[in-house]
Amino acid sequence: MKTTAHRPSRTRSPALAAIALVLASMASHAADYPTRPIRFIVPSAPGGGPDTSSRMLAIDLSARLGQQVVVDNRPGGSGVLGTDLIAKAAPDGYTIGQGNILTLAINRSLLKSLPYDVDKDLQKVIQISFVTNLLAVSPTLPVKSVKELIDYAKANPGKVFYGSGGVGTTHHVGMELFAYMTGTQLVHVPYKSTQQAVTELIAGQIQVMADGSASILPHVRAGRVRGLATTGAKRSPGAPELPTIAEAGVPGYEVVSWNGIIVPSGFPRPLVNKLNAEINQILATPDFKERIGKIGYETAGGTPEQFAELITRETKRWAEIVKRSGARAD
Repeated sequence: MKTTAHRPSRTRSPALAAIALVLASMASHAADYPTRPIRFIVPSAPGGGPDTSSRMLAIDLSARLGQQVVVDNRPGGSGVLGTDLIAKAAPDGYTIGQGNILTLAINRSLLKSLPYDVDKDLQKVIQISFVTNLLAVSPTLPVKSVKELIDYAKANPGKVFYGSGGVGTTHHVGMELFAYMTGTQLVHVPYKSTQQAVTELIAGQIQVMADGSASILPHVRAGRVRGLATTGAKRSPGAPELPTIAEAGVPGYEVVSWNGIIVPSGFPRPLVNKLNAEINQILATPDFKERIGKIGYETAGGTPEQFAELITRETKRWAEIVKRSGARAD
């Protein structure tokens, strides 16, 4: 009997053809993207470090994409208002947002509930940068070092007031951690914005604040407030003359803020990849590193998966810190 050799089909199955068509369409979409301006939601007030660094990125990203990236400040509710807008935006590629240590990690343990799920409702694109806080005191407070601040606070329990840009910020929980680790009793005074808190520190209405370097360092340089230390594991490039709080007598103390780009769930992965690649290239340029370095920030970068892993680690770490320190969202 004569047998016939099997020949593979020359035609694709309808399912494979459909998949190929979808992939080709997505690739074409990514190549053309964007075709109109992109809204960039920043869940904090204008003027602070998060806003300033976001505007720096928006300028460079606009140039690379050939379309305007427009910053839309939406402060309120410890960053919840703006982040919720990001989560509920149409996933069409034209709304991106800034996510940070407060909105993506700390709030999850500090607040009773959130109107969005960080894991399910938000896609992570890239970590942009990180920055340490700077512990400063009003010139009206008779202390010139971390040790003197601790001694003064112990001698005056409940009489030392520290300010923050809102409940749950690293200015807040970082100082609660400081109080816990030093055995001191400090009183939290939250403000609607970091700028308000800094103004009150300069005026002597509050005595202490651990604020982002971008906001507080110019006032330290001008002598309006007294810088004592920074909160990272190593000295800040922006203020290398200041010791870390760990160096200055509180071993193991470390608070580092970070931020990155997030988008609503359903945002096409090819567009996530394109944004990630463009932003990584921006972060690698000496010019951007220098500009963002002047406000105390250091660039990060990496993959969407690396950013997601950072959020997972930090969520767990800050849940433990919030519980141990007794910080509350009153």
